[in-house]
Amino acid sequence: MSSHKLFQPARIGDIDVAHRVVFAPATRFRADANHAPQPHVAEYYSQRASTPGSLLITEATLIAARAGGYNYIPGIWSSDQIAAWKKVTDAVHAKGSYIYIQLWALGRTAEAPILAAEGLPFVSASDVPVAGTTDIPRPLTIEEIKEYAQLWATAASNAVHKAGFDGVEVHGANGYLLDQFLHDRSNIRTDAYGGSVENRARFPLEVVEAVVNAVGETKTGFRISPWGTYNDMRFDHPKPTYTHLVTELRDRYPHLAYLHVVEADVGDWDTVEAREGTSNDFIRDIWGDRRLISAGGYTRETALATAQDKGDLIAFARGYIANPDLPYRLLHDIALTVGNRALYYAQGGVNPAGYTDYPFAVPATLEEGVAVI
Repeated sequence: MSSHKLFQPARIGDIDVAHRVVFAPATRFRADANHAPQPHVAEYYSQRASTPGSLLITEATLIAARAGGYNYIPGIWSSDQIAAWKKVTDAVHAKGSYIYIQLWALGRTAEAPILAAEGLPFVSASDVPVAGTTDIPRPLTIEEIKEYAQLWATAASNAVHKAGFDGVEVHGANGYLLDQFLHDRSNIRTDAYGGSVENRARFPLEVVEAVVNAVGETKTGFRISPWGTYNDMRFDHPKPTYTHLVTELRDRYPHLAYLHVVEADVGDWDTVEAREGTSNDFIRDIWGDRRLISAGGYTRETALATAQDKGDLIAFARGYIANPDLPYRLLHDIALTVGNRALYYAQGGVNPAGYTDYPFAVPATLEEGVAVI
C-alpha cells in the first residue's frame, strides 16, 4: 500500500474504502426498453470493482417513469429493475467493493416526445426551455414537488433495502431537475420554491430530507456542479446559492456520507477548460473535514496533488470506463487505455465492444478478477 493519501483508506458513511479513487457516475445507455439494466451491466461494474475496497457510483438512474424522458436509461421503480440491479450489487460485493446508485430526474432536459408517447408530462421548475429547443416545460405544482420528493425516497429505499446498494447519491448537478430549481436561469417561480436563494434551494433540501428519512444520513450523498454550464446552465454568481445549500446540508446532516462536487474547469461531460476566477475551495471551507468527492478531468498528477493537499476523494469517469483496474494503474503509474468515445452511448446495445472489453493492465488480474493495491 502506498503512503500517498490517494491510496489510503477512508470512511464514507458507514463503509470503509481501501483507497480514494472513485468511479464517477457515467451514463452508458445499456438498459433495456423497460429501463432494467441488461445482464452485461453486472459484468461491467464487476470489472471496475476489481480492486477490493473500491467505491463505485452508478450511472444516473431514474427514480420513476415520470422523471424520465430518455430511452435505455436504467430505473429503479419496478420489480424487474430492482432484480437486475441486485445482480449488479451482488457482483460488486463479490469483489469486495462497494456501490452507490445515483438517483435523478430529468425535468426540462428530457425528450418531450418520449414522455408524450407514455402520457407523461414534460416538466421543470418553470416554463423555461433549454436554449435551442422548442418544447416548453410545464412548471411543477407544489403538490407535484412534494410527490417528487417521495419518489426519490421510494427509489432510495428500493436501492438500499431491496437491490442491495451501499448507499445513494442524489443528483443535484449538471442541469437536471434539482439543478433547474437551484438556478435563477431556469427557475423564475414566484412561490415558495423560487426567487430567493433559500426558496430555490428548498426543493433539493426537501429531497435530501426525504431520502435521509428513507435510508439514513450515512447512506446518502449529494452531487453539485456550482460552475457547470451543461444543459444551458450558468450562474453569474454561484457562491451565494451554494454557500446556503452546502451550509444547510452541513448543519442539518452531520453524518451525510459525502458531498460530490464537479470542479470549475468542467463545462460539460466532454469539455475541460480553464475558467479564470472559479474555484470550489469555498465549498471545501464550508464542508470542513467531512468527506468530499471531487470530479472533473483529473490526471494522475492532479489527482495525487488534490488528494494530498485537500484530502478529497477523486472521481474518474472516462478514465474508469476504459481502465477497469484504474486504481491499480494509478498506483503503479501504468499508462491508461484511451476510451472509444463513439461507443460510450449504445442505446440499449449488448455488444461488449467499448463496454466490457477494455483490457486489464496485467493479464492475471483479469483472470483472477482482482487487482490488489
